[in-house]
Amino acid sequence: MSKSHRTVAVAIMCKTPAPGQSKTRLSPPLAPEECAAISACFIRDLSQTIGALAESDDVVGFAVYTPVGSEAALRQLLPEVFEIAPQCDGDFGVRLLQGIRDLLELGHAGAILVNSDSPTLPASILREAVDAVLSGDNVVLSPAFDGGYTLIGLSKPHDRLFADIPWSTEAVYRLTLDRAREIALPVVTLTGWYDVDDAASLATLERELDETHPVSPIAGVMGAEARSSREFLRIRNTSKGPGERRA
Repeated sequence: MSKSHRTVAVAIMCKTPAPGQSKTRLSPPLAPEECAAISACFIRDLSQTIGALAESDDVVGFAVYTPVGSEAALRQLLPEVFEIAPQCDGDFGVRLLQGIRDLLELGHAGAILVNSDSPTLPASILREAVDAVLSGDNVVLSPAFDGGYTLIGLSKPHDRLFADIPWSTEAVYRLTLDRAREIALPVVTLTGWYDVDDAASLATLERELDETHPVSPIAGVMGAEARSSREFLRIRNTSKGPGERRA
């Protein structure tokens, strides 16, 4: 580990973008090639936010990725300071738990896994998550608007948090709280944010990144700049007719 004291690994859980395999729920309104392109933008933007956070001494940026063999393509999307680690096989809960274990076994005092679908996730939420993870044995969560969570942070692995969860449903966050209650694990709940995984949430992103009248999804909370996503949407909307410009 390159840093000399207690660090938290802040990792994007991601799939290296490829047409037909990335952000498929965004097609329509996006074409498969556009889905891959915007997925790449999301990873670029989120990794830039984490990379800026990693300028402090207690954060190390990571991508926990799939598939193995896509490392060269993935590294093109990440800051040079980022480290990468492959995801294991298994369902999403297995991969989350093993991702936490792998990062902690590298010697980090805590690990935070962030979904790759929130390009405007504010740095302030990530900073609060790092501080909370370093404060003790708890589970740190930023609930997502769709019922999941945008990030999860731990300083110790807790298998029960990931057991018997119906992933990609609106019950994920609620059931995770239930699991924490079962094992008497304290919960630190942060400000929530949103995932961009369908046409409605893509429209939310467009409103947030609108250059003339931006609309924050949470009043008083400023999202990250998300330059790559902003430019992708600008170019796409410029190329469409007036009736096609909003998802």
